[in-house]
Parts: sequence; structure tokens; C-alpha cells
Amino acid sequence: MNICMFTNTYLPHVGGVAKSIACFKEDLQKRGHQVLIIAPAYSDDTDTEAETEPPDVIRLPAIQNFNGSDFSVRIPIPMMVAEAVDAFKPDIIHSHHPFLMGDAAMRTARKRDLAIVFTHHTLYEQYTHYTPIDSPAMQRFAIEISTHYANLCDHIVAPSQSIQKLITDRGVEKPVTVIPTGVDLEFFAKGRGDDFRKKYRIAPETFVAGHVGRLALEKNLAYLTRAVALFLKKTPTAMFVVTGDGSAKKDIRKICKDKGVEDQVILTGPLTGQALADAYQAFDMFVFASKSETQGMVLTEAMAAGAPVVALDASGVREVLKDDQNGRMLDAEASAETFASCLQDIFKSPEKLKSWKAGALQTAMAFSRENSAKHLEDLYRRVMQAKKPAPPAGENDFQIWEDLLKAVDVEWDLLVQKAKALINVSEPK
Repeated sequence: MNICMFTNTYLPHVGGVAKSIACFKEDLQKRGHQVLIIAPAYSDDTDTEAETEPPDVIRLPAIQNFNGSDFSVRIPIPMMVAEAVDAFKPDIIHSHHPFLMGDAAMRTARKRDLAIVFTHHTLYEQYTHYTPIDSPAMQRFAIEISTHYANLCDHIVAPSQSIQKLITDRGVEKPVTVIPTGVDLEFFAKGRGDDFRKKYRIAPETFVAGHVGRLALEKNLAYLTRAVALFLKKTPTAMFVVTGDGSAKKDIRKICKDKGVEDQVILTGPLTGQALADAYQAFDMFVFASKSETQGMVLTEAMAAGAPVVALDASGVREVLKDDQNGRMLDAEASAETFASCLQDIFKSPEKLKSWKAGALQTAMAFSRENSAKHLEDLYRRVMQAKKPAPPAGENDFQIWEDLLKAVDVEWDLLVQKAKALINVSEPK
């Protein structure tokens, strides 16, 4: 199959969606398929980026660091998209966002009578603080527009059962299949935690609570830092290691300084490859407080390295974290003090920690990359077979007219989608 994926974010951006797409691309290619990625440019130096980009990634000009975020917003250039797609000859279109590149994916699929699959990666209402107008109405708009977009597609992929239920409850009527992003079990199992600890001068006997991810507002990092800081204050031999980058980094530093535990905190910046696997292996416990996840990818990575998890009950978390089996799942509204007490309890219970580590490794086995790629491959085939064929082409003049009508129809559907979202937002709830 020739699979064309449209996404608003891709490597080297550090985040769950970019990582998910990159993993599926690599694994599908290993299974003999061709995958083309169409994404916004990541850096301002688009010429240099184009020279180093692999031929199966097409970059479009974009506005960098949209509204203070670390995301790029592509500038629409439909001719560039059309030329790249026509040269690739896709069998199916896979959209990873309803906005921006999602529009391009929909137009591409409709114009060529191709099936389109949409992965609902994100709880978009949790990201409205990146828009000029952040309000409950904007959050409802984000929900409505992603729901309407999903209903224009042929099939939806949900990264977790929680998200499958959530989006169907919100009105998604098209079929939804749960396919989580897989984890490279062997890779994370071979991390060198001792090397990581030596590099950052962490003693072998030191208890390390670790976190990996984008350091962004929607990740609830202020709460997490306050909770871990309370634990560190009572546990001078423990450390907090944070791997990632983003706007919340300064808040993490300030909170730790105010609590007097800055000397027990290490911010490594973003890590990839072997360095990331080493970091996970150095953790005794993985800590997580985000409520905006659609799947617990960093949780499964941590568990693949043998690190149990303490987290808040939320979508994407509850599919991975089993309370008292591979960690501790706290109530979604648990206080920072409760979170800190949980860490203190496990610090004092080495036998319990050992049991949780074994449970974490067992859990990770169910999330292998091979299984996830095979499920996605099978889904593509089913969707392509179910796609109704386009009517046969007529004379040239008639075909031109049909193509024009088709283009108008696509634009109309996209306009109606946005209009319905605005109407639903404005209606009293």
C-alpha cells in the first residue's frame, strides 16, 4: 500500500503525536508499505531542512512557535500538496489532525476518491490556551469541530478505549477502532540506567522519581512539581529528574526553588534515542499528572524500562496503569499532599516497588509496536475494501465539470463542518 499521512506536527518535534506517527511510519515500512508524510516545516531554515529531510517527508512552509507554543502552523499551498500526492499515488489517506493539515487531507482524499482515516490523537479542548481566545465557548468549538471532522472521514482510530467512548458519546457516528501506539520493548529494556546516573552524578542508592514529556501547561506540571517537591522535602536522599523542554520549565524551577529542593532536581532537556532509554532505566518511579492524554505512551515506555508509575486517573492512563499492580493510580482530584504521601510510602516499601516493577514489565508486553502496526495495516485494508468506488468518468468536458463540482463539494463540507461547530457552541447548554 501507498499510505499518505497528513500531520500538523512531526519529528524533530518532541511530543506524543509526532512520536506516534514516526513509529507507525517506520513499522509500516518494515511491513513492506510506502508511507509519505506531509507536515509543516519545523524550523525557520526551511532550505536547510529540505536538504536533510528524507524523500518520504514533504515539508510545507509554516508559521513557527504559533502563539507561544512549540507547534508549527502550515501556510496553505495546495499546489505543493497536489504535486507531491500525485507523484506518490496513494491508496489511502491518513489524517492526524482535524485542523490545518486536516483540511488538506480531506481535500486530497475527496478529490481522488480515496478513503480517509482520522486518528483522534488529542483532546483539543485542552489546548485552547494556545489560541487568541481561550474560553469555555472556544473549548466547545474545539470539541464540535473535531467531532464534525471525524464524521466526514471513513473510519476513526482512537488511541485508547477511553477516547473511543468519549468521542462516540460526543457524536462521532463513523466506525471507531482502538489502536494504541506501540512501544519498542527491546529498545527500552536495554537502557543503561547506570550510565545515566553517572553522567548526572546520581548515586546508585538514590531514589529517582522521573518524568518525560513536553513541559507544557496542559500537562499539569505545576501540580506534579508541587507534589514531588513535598516528597523531596521529606526525603533528602531522593531526586526528581525531568526530561523534556517547554514553557513550563521555568515554573518547575521556581516551584522547586521556593520549596527549597532545587538541589534535588535535574532538568535534562529533551532526550531521544539511547539517551532517553537510559533515562527511563535510571528511574525508580515514573510520575505523571496530565489529564489531557489520549493514550499513555510515556507510561508504557517507562514500564518497558521496568519503572512503575504513579499518576492521576485520566483518559489514556487508566488503560495502562493498574492500581497496586504496576503502580498507583490516584483519584483525578487527589491533592498534591496525597500524591507526595504515595511516593513516600513506596520509597519506604522496597518489596512493593519490586513487585510493581515486575507488573510494569508484564503490562508493557501488551503494547508492542509489531502488534499495533499489524492492527493499523489490517484496518487500512478493511477501509479500502469498504470504500464505495467513484462513478465512471465520462467525456472530457463532463469530467471537468464533475471535478469542479467535486472541488466545490469538498470546500462546502469543510465550511459546513465549521459552521455547525460554531452553531453548536453558540447554543445554550
